[in-house]
Amino acid sequence: MVIHKVPSSIQAVFPKREWKIPAEGKTVFLTFDDGPVPGATDFVLNELAKRNQQATFFVVGDNVRKHADLARAVIESAHQIGNHTYHHLKGWKTDLETYLNDVDRCDQILADKLGLETKLFRPPYGQLRPSQAKELLQSKRVIMWDVLSGDYDFDLNDEQVIKGSTEKIDAGSIVVFHDQEKTKERLTRVLPTFLDYLVDRGWKTELL
Repeated sequence: MVIHKVPSSIQAVFPKREWKIPAEGKTVFLTFDDGPVPGATDFVLNELAKRNQQATFFVVGDNVRKHADLARAVIESAHQIGNHTYHHLKGWKTDLETYLNDVDRCDQILADKLGLETKLFRPPYGQLRPSQAKELLQSKRVIMWDVLSGDYDFDLNDEQVIKGSTEKIDAGSIVVFHDQEKTKERLTRVLPTFLDYLVDRGWKTELL
């Protein structure tokens, strides 16, 4: 089951994690997780460029190692990159040392391949143990979301993904899509419609 809008009660339990960004007017923060992946990330970049929109890409370190040129294309297109661990780890199932080392390894590949340092971090699956969060918050902004597209859940049809995304945004929303192997075909069907919705209704996207 996909909860498209994260309840404020859940957000309140973890106030140091960023669920929304204070914003005036019709501004949203569009994010993509799990890339870079050929056929997905490059499609997203093209669709964003057509509409002059911006996004933040939370990348998996091993994917950056395999597809460094595509990661560089994200930066060259004036978008933003954040750390999504090196191996896409589940925080609840990973001990503290292993998890932090994996985050550091992602930082290192970003430095080595892209010459980039980022303070942005998103935990895969949204999972963090309290000990992991405590350590990471000393040096990172832990970026969560308040609108989840559900593009990865094929119990939902395309119309439900689009409706669940467009109807739940408000000023300052952080919205999540995925530029991964599993979702790359669905992205071709749902992302253009979502982006056109933003443009047609006067929403603008900004970087985190």
